[in-house]
Amino acid sequence: MSDLERTAVSTAATAAALLEEKIRSHSARVGVVGLGYVGLPLAVEFAKAGFTVTGIDIIAEKTRRVNAGDSYVGDIPSSVLRPLVESGMLRATTDFSAVRELDTINICVPTPLRKTKDPDMSFIVSSCQEIANHFHPGMLVILESTTYPGTTDELVLPMLEKSGLKVGRDFFLCFSPERVDPGNPLYQTANIPKVVGGCTPACTDMGRLFYSQALDRVVPVSSTQVAEMVKLLENTFRMINIGLANEMALMCDRMGIDVWEVIDAAATKPFGFMPFYPGPGLGGHCIPVDPFYLSWKTKQAGMEARFIELAGQINGYMPQFVADKVQQALNNARKPVMGSRIHVMGVAYKRDIDDLRESPALDVMLLLKRRGAEITYTDPYVRALHLEGLDLKSQPEESIADADCVVIVTDHSAFDYRKIVERAALIVDTRNALKGQNSPKIVRL
Repeated sequence: MSDLERTAVSTAATAAALLEEKIRSHSARVGVVGLGYVGLPLAVEFAKAGFTVTGIDIIAEKTRRVNAGDSYVGDIPSSVLRPLVESGMLRATTDFSAVRELDTINICVPTPLRKTKDPDMSFIVSSCQEIANHFHPGMLVILESTTYPGTTDELVLPMLEKSGLKVGRDFFLCFSPERVDPGNPLYQTANIPKVVGGCTPACTDMGRLFYSQALDRVVPVSSTQVAEMVKLLENTFRMINIGLANEMALMCDRMGIDVWEVIDAAATKPFGFMPFYPGPGLGGHCIPVDPFYLSWKTKQAGMEARFIELAGQINGYMPQFVADKVQQALNNARKPVMGSRIHVMGVAYKRDIDDLRESPALDVMLLLKRRGAEITYTDPYVRALHLEGLDLKSQPEESIADADCVVIVTDHSAFDYRKIVERAALIVDTRNALKGQNSPKIVRL
């Protein structure tokens, strides 16, 4: 071994040992890029564990609110955030030069799909470019943004190695898929098992060590590609099975069979069956979007992801099916859609949260508006709504008495379903929220 090689090995051992000691002693300075529903809870957990955390976000309003101890993420009460800010354990900035002072960085930025359903990597690329401008030896960088297999090694790694530093020796790079279920009181950032895979075994070990300081359980895997594929498998599994449930709902509707009763009866089987339920369409950033990263990647490899594409078509059709169901229900009541007042109960993409991303309620409302309906809504979590030609404010629940048809799209637990049945003239229930209530005015999906 040459003197140069010995020096490189010695430097690598020193960098690794120093970072490991900082992590174990909780003196490592932690950075989180992207302070959304993934990044802010992660930053809070590490601050609670005793690390000094710097959050970086390009949206100044977010950093202002974090520094004021004012949480905008439902799973993080301000009463939890504020003491961490006041004690100096957590701060936020829009200035990427803060990277110079950090030892670790978690990248938690959005990865949307383009209209052509190929991944938009612009947020990851811009974040990594900013990080690379202030990069230094001895850092641990972990990408958490959901993406296609190969992103970490093929896109992120070359950007960081332009500095002349060597991965696994001078710095450490991992991928760890975010696993967040907004509004879930049982499983949150701290107690959801954390998968992590590194570009090298040393990277994986460093990532495992880092997460284990603040999270209950860490699951190391052999590579970044495995970790990237884990997230896509999880959400593709849900997307395809929901697609099957939705197709079953379409079949049962055509045959005059209650799909909800079918699923409940099938769920009594103690093995070999897991119930999934139909609905008005998929919502949120993950399930409607993530499988198409995989579909896009498999096309690059010369394969076609047939299950994903088919499930996507079925799930994408459900808002149209709901609009047709509403029109049919009104026809049966001798009323046209045009001119009818249709009141939507719940516009968030899932119950008991304020997240509108990819919400099927928005598609249902626009479809009915285009057919001439007058649209109103109630949602305790979404006070105002601005859509294509629709500027609405949430109405009191009592206002459903004036509607020609009420459509339950998001089954918030705050709704008084007994009174909804009493007040409404006609109800289309897309979530089986009125399970057990029998009335000729109720039309189920």
